[in-house]
Amino acid sequence: MTPALSRIWFALVTVFVAATINFFLFRVMPGNAVSALRCRACTPQLREALLNRYGLDAPLPEQFVRYLGQLARGDLGISIAGGRPVWQEITGPLLNTLPMLIAGTLIALVLGVISGVVSSWRRGTALDAASQWTSLACYAMPTQWIGLLVLFYVAAAVGLPAAGIQSATLGVLGDASMWDVLADRTAHLILPALTLGIGSYGQYAIIMRSAMLDTLGEDYILTARAKGLRDRDILRYHAFGNAMLPMVTMVALSAGSIVAGAIVVEDVFSYPGIGFAAVDAIGKRDYPVLQGIFLLLTVAVVVANLIADLIYVRIDPRIRSGRVAFG
Repeated sequence: MTPALSRIWFALVTVFVAATINFFLFRVMPGNAVSALRCRACTPQLREALLNRYGLDAPLPEQFVRYLGQLARGDLGISIAGGRPVWQEITGPLLNTLPMLIAGTLIALVLGVISGVVSSWRRGTALDAASQWTSLACYAMPTQWIGLLVLFYVAAAVGLPAAGIQSATLGVLGDASMWDVLADRTAHLILPALTLGIGSYGQYAIIMRSAMLDTLGEDYILTARAKGLRDRDILRYHAFGNAMLPMVTMVALSAGSIVAGAIVVEDVFSYPGIGFAAVDAIGKRDYPVLQGIFLLLTVAVVVANLIADLIYVRIDPRIRSGRVAFG
């Protein structure tokens, strides 16, 4: 089996294991859909009807087989609180979260790569020390703490909206164009994305600096210097590309922490994304929605790692030739 196929197979097995854990996790917890509805005064007939509606009246193995069949059809169940399919409950929040995740990750990557490259090239200087301390501080600070700092000190200073995804007065008179809505939503997106980027950039800067230092110590870099190449050309054509290899893995491995950070950031800024929906579902004890969100986030992390592995196969010829162990 080729390295790429082996990683795809491992990803599928991981998703199956995650789906299995996701199924049993919410069924070993105290209570069920009926108790979540606070159906203490329900008649036995109504209680039985509710258990049947949510498929909880069958034996556990039968429920599990039915659950796998529903997943194969893309069915995540019915929301207890909303009474609608889970997909309809989480599609809107998911579409709100994706731009924030993309923007936050790009901010973290740009800051981390620039900081790591400059720090490694100026190793041992005051600039290197300042960069390392800043990276470590941002890496160590909880994301919600960064969010509160941004909320208190940045929002008012720059005049950006600090909560929600859209101004309540936008379009009330019916005169808001598509560009007005886009500009307003972008303004609401900036602070949550900035918070997520600051919280994630530290690890990228640390990894990039370490990778650049290892690359700059290679023989071919010394050869390039001996040939009289300019520092800028050495960085651009010889060091940067090879140093970016560990960053591909780091981005994938940090996907879980980025998603977890997004949940906290959305709660701080009342941003109606998938994390805010998860917190709301916890408060309502809406187990099917929580189950769907957890499975969706797990699959997203697995897919992110799979994409990173496939990119590694593409950009590193040693893996394709089998000279380097993969995985």
